[in-house]
Amino acid sequence: MPLTFDLPFEQMADYQGTNPKPADFDRFWDSALEEMRAVKPKIELIPAGFKTSFCECFDLYFTGVGGARIHAKLLKPVSARSHGPAILMFHGYSMDAGDWYDKLGYIAQGFTLAAMDCRGQAGSSEDPGGVSGNTLHGHIIRGLQDALNGSPERLLFRQIFLDTAQLAGILMDMPGVDAARVGAMGGSQGGALTVACAALEPRIKRAAPVYPFLSDYKRVWSIDQARDAYLELKELFRRFDPRHEKEDAIFEKLGYIDIQHLANRIQADVLWGIGLMDTICPPSSQFAAYNKIQAPKSMGIYPDFGHENLPGFADKSFQFMLEL
Repeated sequence: MPLTFDLPFEQMADYQGTNPKPADFDRFWDSALEEMRAVKPKIELIPAGFKTSFCECFDLYFTGVGGARIHAKLLKPVSARSHGPAILMFHGYSMDAGDWYDKLGYIAQGFTLAAMDCRGQAGSSEDPGGVSGNTLHGHIIRGLQDALNGSPERLLFRQIFLDTAQLAGILMDMPGVDAARVGAMGGSQGGALTVACAALEPRIKRAAPVYPFLSDYKRVWSIDQARDAYLELKELFRRFDPRHEKEDAIFEKLGYIDIQHLANRIQADVLWGIGLMDTICPPSSQFAAYNKIQAPKSMGIYPDFGHENLPGFADKSFQFMLEL
């Protein structure tokens, strides 16, 4: 292995993370799931303009926690089996669910597929807002001031994580879908949402995250990688806590939405893709989550690659999901 800007590889294999875990973390998420299950989703399916001879396409809308209408692209095989497999796809930070075209390979193999737009990002999902404090540069800190004031349930990524689990349940309940054969996948933010979804919906059978975001925030900041996707962390301190008087409290509250602390809930088989030169989502921050997974897992390691296409990994993930 080449030397990296991060921990030596041998140390990452045992690394357990730096960001603190709130004492009531499990109770927090159990309560969040109760809130999610109490929501009446008011599901709406609208036929989409995109069509093929073997695939039906719909705009799916449902009501998530806090009343937001969440959008996902739904693709179903025309000749669906009575109980076929399904896949959830999650997109990168600030983006959207993407085009219909790049999802057709799964439909051709008999999968039903749902690709979610994260609330408040580039897609069609709503973000009702209503939080206190600043939201400069991103969504990690959205609701953080409320969390510091005793209301961590206002953190935006709590709601987005719950959206993934709610969509998974909706997909599993659809006619033609076998709830025991559902997978989740995505890269960067999508990788984080894959981890969160598999943790919060234990029926997920397979998970294929690629270089997940939203893990081990304090580690990312401490090695001076709070830039690019994590820039909001550095700007938070520079503008609102320049002497770091609230540092401990800030990282503790961010611990509620740190995927490393959710990872031990995963029951799915996991295939994880990582580039050891990733300066966007540092490898040690990823290993903090990966090392806590107790379910069957394997990692595709790319020593010379960063936050970019990992050659052959999409093919490997496709074959991994076909085993459903």
